[in-house]
Amino acid sequence: MTETTEVSIPGYKAGTWTIDPTHSEVGFSIRHIMISKVKGSFEKFDATFVTGENPLDSSVTATAQVASINTNQADRDGHLRTGDFFDAETYPTIGFVSTGVRQVKDDFLVDGNLTIKGVTKPVTFDFEFGGFGTDPYGNYKAGATAKTEVTRSDFGLTYNAALETGGVLLGEKVTITIELQAALNQG
Repeated sequence: MTETTEVSIPGYKAGTWTIDPTHSEVGFSIRHIMISKVKGSFEKFDATFVTGENPLDSSVTATAQVASINTNQADRDGHLRTGDFFDAETYPTIGFVSTGVRQVKDDFLVDGNLTIKGVTKPVTFDFEFGGFGTDPYGNYKAGATAKTEVTRSDFGLTYNAALETGGVLLGEKVTITIELQAALNQG
């Protein structure tokens, strides 16, 4: 694997960027009853990106409000907020703080620490730039998709149930996908 130490991206600008929540989404999916995937999202989240002159010197901090979880099923969402899962009352946020950005071949990887339910583990997001552009209001924006897979039991999310047909209700792997649009702070 060849890692790049400096990179050039068309349209790239150094500065501080704020996520645009109306054009962004923090989603996840998990295997359900071993045959399909259930998807959900966190409706309330925030992130700040600081881009360096060299894109590989950039950083990100992000949080999601656990109580805002939405799987389009109110009873399930309520259960996910309890101590069986996220324990939203004790651990109201999920957090991510980057520790580095690197490029391997054509892929950008964002390394960092993910904290869920009071447990912090290192993760790596595959980061795909969507591009840069100016919106109708003169805001300079960036778009990207970030994706990673975590093992839920690593974060103390161990609830499960055996199925009569064999197997378990929930898979161990959770895919986290972030669709983001951020605006460069002016001034």
